[in-house]
This record gives sequence, structure tokens and C-alpha cells, in this order.
Amino acid sequence: MILIVHVIMVLLFVGWGIFFLYTLFRFRRKKNPSADYTGVKSHTSRYLEVAIVIIEAVLLIGFSIPFWAAEVDALPKPEANPFVVRVVAQQFAWNIHYPGPDGIFGAASPDLVDEVDNPLGLDPEDPNGADDVRTFNLLRIPKDRQVLIYLSSKDVIHSFWLPEFRVKQDVIPGMRIPLQFTPTMTTAEFKEASGDEFRNFEIACAQLCGITHYSMKGIVMVESDEEVQAWIAEKAAQ
Repeated sequence: MILIVHVIMVLLFVGWGIFFLYTLFRFRRKKNPSADYTGVKSHTSRYLEVAIVIIEAVLLIGFSIPFWAAEVDALPKPEANPFVVRVVAQQFAWNIHYPGPDGIFGAASPDLVDEVDNPLGLDPEDPNGADDVRTFNLLRIPKDRQVLIYLSSKDVIHSFWLPEFRVKQDVIPGMRIPLQFTPTMTTAEFKEASGDEFRNFEIACAQLCGITHYSMKGIVMVESDEEVQAWIAEKAAQ
């Protein structure tokens, strides 16, 4: 789809460029010393406008909407056993919430939010949250397993961007937005492939969200499923 759109953009760019040069030459002052108040009498421009509308309708109705619908239908069902995690954005950080070994998220409420001790507003009375794990600007996920992230925001619009994964999704206040992808390379493999032992997968905010928007960065660590589960179990026991 991206390739098709870019090909069309190139064709439009070249076509309009040629037309612009033609009009500069065809209607130059030397050739047209007096203004023509009658103007163009043909309907060529109208035909072109109709053609452009049809092309854009095909792109929207024929490609974009069906693709969006397919993505919505492709959200993993519980029996698909995705790796589920919550990511809560705020100025200017990413709060990560794992459900713990029991696979159930503990209840949370905005009334319980404490930016120092409880930034996610987790309910300490909920037994389902006893083994939940929280991290700050660090997302650990397994390789070769579908990851399902539920995105939300505590304040303004943010944009959750994983550049190396080609994943980007706006995070809208008041909405719980699902995002899915499957990592195919561990962090160790990524460092080896890039030739840079200090490079990591990055979380960035792609939406201007305030005065220190530039600092809203995090790290993604991709490991084997066994390593991630062992880390969650260790954190949950602390």
C-alpha cells in the first residue's frame, strides 16, 4: 500500500511539474502581451478533477478502510495467548504495567494516582494486582510472540513510536487503544546486526506533548519468552 501511494505521488509530482513548466512557456508575456478575459473553454480540467476524486475514493474505500477493518478483526483473542501489557503515557514518561504471573491486571483508579509511589493508580486492596509488575520507561517483551499493548494517557495526546518496529500509534486521553505486533529479533541480535553494542530498541513520543517532549524516551528489551517470564516472576516476588 505504501509503495502504491508513493508511486502515485511521484507520478503526480512529475505530471504537475511538467504542466507548470508548460504553462510558464505557453503563457509567457512575450507570446501573450494582452490578457485573455475569455479563459479556457474546454472541460479538460473538470475531467482531471473528477479523475482525481475517483482515484482518492479508490484509495480510501478500496484500500484504507478494508485494511483498517482487517486490522481490527485481527486483534488477538484470549485463546491466541498474546503477551499483554499496558502502557500509560504522561508528561514526560512511559509507565509500563505487566499483569504478573497470574495474567490478570489489578484494578486501577485515577483517584489513587500518586506520582511518586503509585503513578498508575493501582488499587492495593485488589488481590489480582498483588503480583503485578511496573516499570518506568522500560518495556520488556518476548521474541516471536504476538504482543498486545493497551495504550492510554494520563494527560495530553502522545504518540507511542517504536521506530525499528515500524509501529506508531497516537495515545488519546480518555481512550484505551489496542496495538499489536510481533518482535522478530532480540535486543542482542539487534546489537549484533547493527554493529553497535550500545544501541537499543527505543520508545519515542512522536507527538509534541509539552516543553520537555524531547526527553520522553524509553527502551524496549526483546528477549526469549522464557527470559521475560522469569524476569516477571522475579519482580512479582519482590
